[in-house]
Amino acid sequence: MKVLLINGSAHKEGNTFTALSEIARQLEKQGVEAEIVQLGNKPVRGCIACGQCRTKALGRCTFDDDVCNRIVEKLDGADALIVGTPVYYGQPNGAVLAVMQRVFFSASSKVENKPAASVAICRRGGATAAFQTMNMMFEMMNMPLVTSQYWNIAYGREPGQAALDTEGMQTMRTLADNMAWLLKKIHADGDPAYPEREPWQPMHFIR
Repeated sequence: MKVLLINGSAHKEGNTFTALSEIARQLEKQGVEAEIVQLGNKPVRGCIACGQCRTKALGRCTFDDDVCNRIVEKLDGADALIVGTPVYYGQPNGAVLAVMQRVFFSASSKVENKPAASVAICRRGGATAAFQTMNMMFEMMNMPLVTSQYWNIAYGREPGQAALDTEGMQTMRTLADNMAWLLKKIHADGDPAYPEREPWQPMHFIR
């Protein structure tokens, strides 16, 4: 079993990385492989609603000049997903939102049914709003949300300060334990048997 963790910060080893690293170490103690993918500080595209990923059945974004499709490829070998973000103005980093929206739209079959969690890191406030925003993507994709003893939040300003948030780090470890427990339950009998679902019935309110 493997969990893919996305570091949605431009800082390679900042506080978002500190929190995700705590999760990764705890997952590995539970016998679950963990890989952290760095979003990086290069420009990323937002979705332009071209629809090429769907009309051509690409299974990936038509734009291949940033980290998006590298994440899509790694989802093939991942059983679960955790996305971490710093908090900017009470919101997730715009870059991680742009990338994850493209990942989820172009490669929805690679995320559906997989357990997921978000992590928000802030200096002082706005973390709960950013945390809830990230979770909305998972809920639309039939992805079971993995919880902890508190919202998945940690505090810190300078790189590494989040490690001093003892409750925050404990929250990350509890999240990892819950993720490992759920994955083991899902895969206890081999391949998971996901629920059979009705065909989607989209409804538009303007007729």
